[in-house]
Amino acid sequence: MGDGGGGGCACYPRAMPSAETRTNSEVAAAFEELTVLSEILGANVFKVNAFRRAARAVEGLAGEACAMEVAVLKEIDGLGASTAAKIHEFAEKGTMSELEELRAQVPAGLKEVLAIQGIGPKTARAMWTELGIVDLASLKAAIDAGKVATLPRMGAKTIQNMKDAIAFAESARGRIRIGEAMPLADALVVELGKISGVERVAYAGSLRRGRETIGDLDILASACEPAKLMEAFCARADVARVLGHGDTKSSVLTKSGVQVDLRVVPLDRFGAALMYFTGSKDHNIRMRERAIAQGMRLNEYGLFRAGPEGEVPAGAEPVAAASEDDVYAALGLAWIPPTAREDRGELERFAKGIVRDPVAAVVDISDIRAELHCHTRASDGAMTIDEIVAEAERRGFHTIAITDHSKSQFQANGLDEARLREHIRAIHAARARFPRMQIWAGSEVDILADGSLDYADDLLAELDWVVASPHAALKQEPRVATERLLKAIAHPLVHVIGHPTGRIVNGRPGLEPAMSELYAAAKEHGTALELNSHHVRLDLRDTHVRAAAEAGCMVAIDCDVHGLGDFEELRYGMLTAQRGLLPRAQCLNALDPKALDAWRRRKR
Repeated sequence: MGDGGGGGCACYPRAMPSAETRTNSEVAAAFEELTVLSEILGANVFKVNAFRRAARAVEGLAGEACAMEVAVLKEIDGLGASTAAKIHEFAEKGTMSELEELRAQVPAGLKEVLAIQGIGPKTARAMWTELGIVDLASLKAAIDAGKVATLPRMGAKTIQNMKDAIAFAESARGRIRIGEAMPLADALVVELGKISGVERVAYAGSLRRGRETIGDLDILASACEPAKLMEAFCARADVARVLGHGDTKSSVLTKSGVQVDLRVVPLDRFGAALMYFTGSKDHNIRMRERAIAQGMRLNEYGLFRAGPEGEVPAGAEPVAAASEDDVYAALGLAWIPPTAREDRGELERFAKGIVRDPVAAVVDISDIRAELHCHTRASDGAMTIDEIVAEAERRGFHTIAITDHSKSQFQANGLDEARLREHIRAIHAARARFPRMQIWAGSEVDILADGSLDYADDLLAELDWVVASPHAALKQEPRVATERLLKAIAHPLVHVIGHPTGRIVNGRPGLEPAMSELYAAAKEHGTALELNSHHVRLDLRDTHVRAAAEAGCMVAIDCDVHGLGDFEELRYGMLTAQRGLLPRAQCLNALDPKALDAWRRRKR
């Protein structure tokens, strides 16, 4: 409690990690970049697929790839001598020589072209080699000049979709997804905290409030030797350019293009500063108004008693400043979680005497005991059934639902009817190997454009669990999208509507249905709505979660697991759920195993 601290590829140079922090996610990202760059450069399909398989294999490992011997790596399904050697090289150098060679051959500006929804590596290659497109500016110019229309399969509708995607991407420019910002901030807090003389360090700003996208990173610190801390901060290997260097504030631009601001504040004023720089602006205004009403003044230095003229007397000591808890308590409030600080009625909700223990009613990550949306190697996942169940068991979960893709998702190796029935038997067989786990055979079934589902009802009835999700036709008119989703919600065999709008953060807006109608229908039919925790989706959004909760809907907080690292995405879904003030009682994943199974059986 208290003061606790896109639609495209992941290509091009990143900050090189230290040996002790080279994770499976970083290795997989390197292989994914090799895959994309190889495709752009026209490599043969076997090589491209080898890199792709390697990325999936590393994502599914329980142990750290960089800690394994080459001989051990070579025996892992999906890896070979060449890819194992590349992992060993990455462990030693933080990069791969072939990756560096490919980066040097591809224009750096193609990164922003590839980030546009609908442009894949092959299309980017054609644009580059045939039209000279090397960045977003040249892409826009080529579209306006009619050059893009000369490429194969570039009809008027495709080009208009491309224009819309460019406009959407430009509106989000300068902000990064929370899943990119949070690991940077975590690592920076740890790194700065190890510097001699640093007493305390934490991140603040919109990241601490759990916003889905972040502008700049705001870091606060207290240190006995501020100048020493500032020097170390500006001299970090990850710094591309120092934007400002002062005694109490410095700003840098990292090699990954993120601005980081570091402020040094006195330790006995840390709480007030953390509150101020966490925000939001509107929350801070409400807090200052509350302080004024009680004859006090609140700023980043503390809460002070006002003098006769309404000003803070020179040299006055603060009533509270060392911790956020102290400041809130002095103003008659329980500590307000950062996720709730958006001026949406939180002061009234957390006023002492109005809500008893308000934090306890909101779902917490420790409440989650089930993962109800995950994919195995049967479709596009990187893990086997047993590997996923074992990880769920390790995390203390009581229930896991295996939900591989349905047949329409051919690009994700979706299962046809025969493969699904075989998969159901394989999932049920795992129950004997994991007697303590409640294991359900499910499917993520496509909601087709007309609202019908990808499997017939007799096959759906054989499943223990059905997540129905929209994956295609995501530019439908709002009324059409609404009717499509209402039809799926009303289907008697559907348990959950997965990522209901299909949006990609910083990538595509997705469907824009009448959400109030979806909430009402979900409540009526006993169908849950999913908060997909993956930081690229976060769908439902925070405002949707709050409205769904107020409408009485059940919400499933799922990680859409495709690889081992995806279980960690729960962190972002939980922040979104808490921003939406989702009660624990309305979160499916927080139910005990008997209650959850009883809820499931109502659809069977």
